[in-house]
Amino acid sequence: MGRVIQVQIGTYRNIEAFDLNNIECNRDDVVIMEVDRGYEYGKVVSDVKGVCETKAENLSGKVVRKATDGDLKQIENNAMKAKDAFQACLRKINERKIDMQLIKAEYTFDNSKIIFFFLAEGRVDFRNLVKELARIFRVRIELKQIGVRDKAKIVSGYGVCGRELCCSSYMKDFHPLSIKMAKEQGLPLNPSRISGVCGRIKCCMAYEFEVYKEFARNLPRVGDKFTVDNEKGRVIDVNILKRILTVDLGEGKIVRTVYDKANVG
Repeated sequence: MGRVIQVQIGTYRNIEAFDLNNIECNRDDVVIMEVDRGYEYGKVVSDVKGVCETKAENLSGKVVRKATDGDLKQIENNAMKAKDAFQACLRKINERKIDMQLIKAEYTFDNSKIIFFFLAEGRVDFRNLVKELARIFRVRIELKQIGVRDKAKIVSGYGVCGRELCCSSYMKDFHPLSIKMAKEQGLPLNPSRISGVCGRIKCCMAYEFEVYKEFARNLPRVGDKFTVDNEKGRVIDVNILKRILTVDLGEGKIVRTVYDKANVG
């Protein structure tokens, strides 16, 4: 057994597991890792004190050192070079009229490869573009197609709550999301209310879904029959957390009552 940590590779890439290799570091430290075809940098996003039984074949490499001042300077220089690479790639895309939206560019730590992140609706034939970029930069080129949620994570921004987007601030992975989550929480099914800046359902829909699901397990649903003080009516609204029902008893008489399962029917 050895210590295994999770590291956010580079600035925009995946979180993967690495052998800590007895290197002293803490969460949020920048570290240099040895990978299959060179060296990478990344930020530690997990606890470094735990012991994990992860098999060696499931690791992406090992940590070789905590980033030095020289390493951090190189990372900064690589970021400046990536901006120039981005502009060069964008010009080539426009010249070739390729239907793709370039999002970001990133150098690996050892400058052996440039990764270009792009958005496109379908499959894109970018083989000639890769060849041309390789001739210009004389390094390996990777064009990585991403989705709209990935774009939001990379570009970052602020949600309607006023806070930085969850995906770009602390989330390690995207949650599976569905419209059912909004329904279970009694939220209005208005796309502008339940969609994030990426245009997909807000990630925060998943945070309290299981709580709402459990609280709503025995509650009547909108449209069910319900009796209040021996008067039969129909449920028109449900406050799941407070367990308060709004019931239409007919003839314009609407009442609110705390749920009592004995009155159902």
